[in-house]
Amino acid sequence: MGCAMFGIIASLLFVLIWSTGFIVARAMVPHGAPELILAARLCLTALLLGALALHGRQPWPRGRQLGLHLAAGAMLHGLYLTLSWWAVSHGMPAGIMSLLGATQPLMVAVASVAILGERLPARAWTGLAIAILGVGCVLMPAIAKSGAGAITLIPAIAGIVAVLAMTGGTLIQRGTIGGDPIWVSGAVQNAGGALVAIAATLIVGEWRWDNSPMLWIGLSWSVLGLSAAGLSLLVWLVRTQGPTRMSMLLLLVPPLAAVEAWLLFGEKLGPVQIAGFALALGGVLLGRSQPKRTEVVEPA
Repeated sequence: MGCAMFGIIASLLFVLIWSTGFIVARAMVPHGAPELILAARLCLTALLLGALALHGRQPWPRGRQLGLHLAAGAMLHGLYLTLSWWAVSHGMPAGIMSLLGATQPLMVAVASVAILGERLPARAWTGLAIAILGVGCVLMPAIAKSGAGAITLIPAIAGIVAVLAMTGGTLIQRGTIGGDPIWVSGAVQNAGGALVAIAATLIVGEWRWDNSPMLWIGLSWSVLGLSAAGLSLLVWLVRTQGPTRMSMLLLLVPPLAAVEAWLLFGEKLGPVQIAGFALALGGVLLGRSQPKRTEVVEPA
């Protein structure tokens, strides 16, 4: 098999795996408390990646570097996943939550302007405005209507705050920890996220876990599929194809997640929401098509 063909297959496989992030959440939350599921997932992922790091003899961070990794993980994995899974468990459609996550790189760009004093080109501001308009078209009809398919305001706010938390974690990643080995970074940051998920579990006090096959299948897929296989493909694609092509692949994730949610759970989008999807993804594409920009990948 030629290298080009392998790259195409790897790209398609990555998009398919990554699109299942919130589909798994939607399937698992009826069988267990989302905070408890995430605590188990993040602990197991930290152990898996830690074992890979030890096997690869990767150096572990210490002192301030360790603290930065834990803080980044607490925001990227802990707050982002806990809030977004909570939103999905309280009525946020999986496809819409995936769309919100796709706007995160533009949020990072704006935060870089406000916090780091960087300059954002006019084209990126235009893309941001279009993306926000598109997200509004997707969210507003679902919030406005009542009954099946409606979204209450609190889950919508939780989803937006989740993306803001992921943005904060990404800004931390831009510092000195960005050059640390991938498995060590993943292990420590998943541990930081696990601390948040454990704290959320204790605060909420919900210990629902019905031991159904779906629960264990979803947990296994989250750790082995999303965290191990998905992360490995992500790293390989970034290193062989570059972050720009990788960022284009990520734009395929929200539509595919929406199709999967429709097939599996009957989640539907109206004409205005479909147009909003197109606007939001077009705005993200416009805003990210800059030679100098922040390109990151959200946790699935």
